[in-house]
Amino acid sequence: MADLPVTVHVDVLVVGAGLAGLRTATRLAEAGHEVLLVDSRASLGVGIRTTGIFVHRTLQDFHFPPHTLGPAIRRVVLYPPSHRRPVDLRSERDEFRVGRMAELCTWAGEQAEQHGVQIMLGTSYQGRDGAAYHLQGPHGAVRVLARLVVGADGARSRVARDLGLDTNRALLVGAEETYPVHDPTDPPPTFHCTLDPRIAPGYLAWVVHDGVHVHVGTAGYPAQFRHGLRQSLATYRAQAPGLSTATRTGPVEHRAGPIPVGGLLRRIGNRDGLLVGDAAGAVSPLTAGGLDPCLRLSDHAALILDEALRTGRRESLDRYDAAPLRRRLRGRTALRTVLAHTSSSRLVEAAFTGLRTTPGRAAARQILFSDRSFPIDAPTAPGEGEDVTPRQGRTVEACPGDARVTTPR
Repeated sequence: MADLPVTVHVDVLVVGAGLAGLRTATRLAEAGHEVLLVDSRASLGVGIRTTGIFVHRTLQDFHFPPHTLGPAIRRVVLYPPSHRRPVDLRSERDEFRVGRMAELCTWAGEQAEQHGVQIMLGTSYQGRDGAAYHLQGPHGAVRVLARLVVGADGARSRVARDLGLDTNRALLVGAEETYPVHDPTDPPPTFHCTLDPRIAPGYLAWVVHDGVHVHVGTAGYPAQFRHGLRQSLATYRAQAPGLSTATRTGPVEHRAGPIPVGGLLRRIGNRDGLLVGDAAGAVSPLTAGGLDPCLRLSDHAALILDEALRTGRRESLDRYDAAPLRRRLRGRTALRTVLAHTSSSRLVEAAFTGLRTTPGRAAARQILFSDRSFPIDAPTAPGEGEDVTPRQGRTVEACPGDARVTTPR
């Protein structure tokens, strides 16, 4: 007779331990709820898919340890397909910093555990059966009975399908190489962006050189790559700006994955649970930046989940409504549609004629340097004003029989 799966009872099951899942889980645990966070990866510091670019507004509203962030970047250079006469934009403030994502995710995991989140790594989400959620962990099957579930499981979310919510359909695919460098010329940290439909159809190719690390990547619509994503990256790397004086000093890390750019999905929650991060389409439809939306939507989700759990009123989850946010993103969604249908290098070269004018440069600065990345205000903690005592967490290990996930005080 096969062993029965371990049964675990929690307030909230969070599937996916990227920044969105970690943030949501931590905020709920801070408010006193029992939270189980699961991820198929064996370590939070591996399997990173994002470049990790944080914008000014994020850095103002959220705290990250200094060792998890690269140097500040104030300069962005935009290149047409020919690379001739690029548009050089400089800000008077620190606009971007690139997160050292392995360190950042590891730190966020430690914060989650310190506040009482139970983390199960190497554990895959298998699906839903009525009120039960099934997992497969390193020690066997686990059956989770959760009051609510959060899908933070990426652009192709299985939790979204199980909850009957919307799923992402407009997806880019991207690939990137990142490595430490030495550059004797000591240039100012720079974000180089190349708009070339031949190597980045519907999006852009990039070099982020902050003086410590270099990120070289490209992304675009899968069906529009002429010779495939990897070949496009190789082609771009051979001619990419900003690399001529940099010497690689360490191993290359390869990243790849889907990027949702259809905007925030219409149905991102119901009375059984909700979606955050890429699973919710919480990515800027124009720039494909996802870290600021991920953090803000996660805080918003935690507030609503906290209310539903404290009051026992599942109708509170009806307030997790994407419609107001979608309305405020209409302009960027429209520009994304334009980019999706821009397949001519000549057209892009012609557009740069306008970008080089004073109004064109002003428009570019507004897109790149504005503080309107995602229409949710600064974070507010669940249960703010209450006495919330951080709790010491632990990693859940499978044990025979039924078990209630408890957190030692």
